Amino acid sequence: MKKIVLIGLLLGFAARGFGQAAPKREMRAVWIATVENIDWPSVTGLTTEQQKREMVEILDQVKAFNMNTVVFQIRPDADALYASPLEPWSEWLSGRQGAAPDPWYDPLEFAISECRKRGLDIHVWFNPYRAIQNIDKTVAAPNHVTNTHPEWIVTYGNKRYFDPGIPEAREFVARVVSDVVRRYDIDAVHFDDYFYPYKIAGVNFPDDNSFERSPNGYLADRRDDWRRNNVDLIIKQLSDSIKSIKPTVEFGISPFGVWRNQTVDPAGSATRAGMTNYDDLYADILKWQKEGWIDYVTPQLYWFIGKEVADYAILADWWAQNSFGCQLYIGQALYLLDSESRDPAWRTAGEIVKQVKLNRSISHIAGSMFFSAKHLKSNPLGIKEQLLGELYRYPALTPVNNRIAPVVPAQPQQTFFQKKGKTFQLEWEKGNNNAMFVIYKFKKRDRPNLENPENIVTVTAQKAVSIDWNRKTKPSRYNYWVTALSATHHESQPVLFEKSK
Repeated sequence: MKKIVLIGLLLGFAARGFGQAAPKREMRAVWIATVENIDWPSVTGLTTEQQKREMVEILDQVKAFNMNTVVFQIRPDADALYASPLEPWSEWLSGRQGAAPDPWYDPLEFAISECRKRGLDIHVWFNPYRAIQNIDKTVAAPNHVTNTHPEWIVTYGNKRYFDPGIPEAREFVARVVSDVVRRYDIDAVHFDDYFYPYKIAGVNFPDDNSFERSPNGYLADRRDDWRRNNVDLIIKQLSDSIKSIKPTVEFGISPFGVWRNQTVDPAGSATRAGMTNYDDLYADILKWQKEGWIDYVTPQLYWFIGKEVADYAILADWWAQNSFGCQLYIGQALYLLDSESRDPAWRTAGEIVKQVKLNRSISHIAGSMFFSAKHLKSNPLGIKEQLLGELYRYPALTPVNNRIAPVVPAQPQQTFFQKKGKTFQLEWEKGNNNAMFVIYKFKKRDRPNLENPENIVTVTAQKAVSIDWNRKTKPSRYNYWVTALSATHHESQPVLFEKSK
């Protein structure tokens, strides 16, 4: 009955245009996956300049979609797509683990710099426990953890993993994350759904030794609870570490889309998923939300509205009702759009459009994250035109996260504009706690309305913006204003640009 009601409500929302008003603040993010070269770099062995060009192209696409955030996978297999003192360079760069970029550069530092130019937030995505993606293909570097600490590692299927039951292994992962938080200008730390690995039918995860060594008070018949506690321990440790190093950096988790089925637990969702976070991946997401250990959650709802065993509409509503004050975004399956899909729902970009509209109609859902970046370029079924024609027609600022202590920005300083040939340039200086800037444009006769995203010209971390001079832009017809955003996305009062004397 609940499913019927939800679908009926959805149809009602569509008929009335409910949820279509453009919000000024909304998460619009895309995952940039590096494992197996899913998104970037497109293949191994590209030159430094080719890698940089591909990253710039992705970020330009993100901006062209009026998105505001990227989630960049920087540690897929206990290796690094950044200059790490703890782990080897990733094989997904050169094709050989441990080989540094040549000519040398730091891909994460480059991505951060390019994101800031475009006014984009960057969340860095770690896989905490996977150590080798394919044991038949990967040759681990001498300083890879499988060589330096083989006692922390187990083999499961054709992959190798840290054993989460080993305290030293958890401590090492925490050191890796803390190192990045300390050294890089990032907005968030992001984990996906891989804690304990997805189960292989008939094969037990080989953690008998770690259970015997560190049972933490759990008896043998409570192995599942022990495993969940192991994951709890690292989530709590990471939460504490991140906040002690940089309180403005968020900690987000993107779990599998079903916590538990209602048939197993009355608190679960009205689904019949064959796998769940709690029972199979040993990730008690709701506990982390309740305890305040994580700042946002992005369940991967990679199903269509109306799917029998896992209905997007039912799950979006369930996660909203079980957010416990944690910021909620929804992970959406851009990659499933395909004119030849066996599921008719995915044969039109309208499915994603309906999902975004539904998100906006449900309290507590603050936006979307899309998998994955390469599909921005391929534009399956014209999704770009669908989004930009209505829902993403205007830019949106990243939402403020109420679990992060606010940083109040001062106003930008020394604002002025001057004509330069066929352009004019807006210039300003940073004030205290200024991380990014928002440029607004209003007709001379209009009072500034900062809440309408239609008035946003651009968002940038730079201190100047050049605009083409024409009848739709010239300062004799329009006033331009600038506000500052702090690292916590709080916005200053606006300042008017005056003509340079």
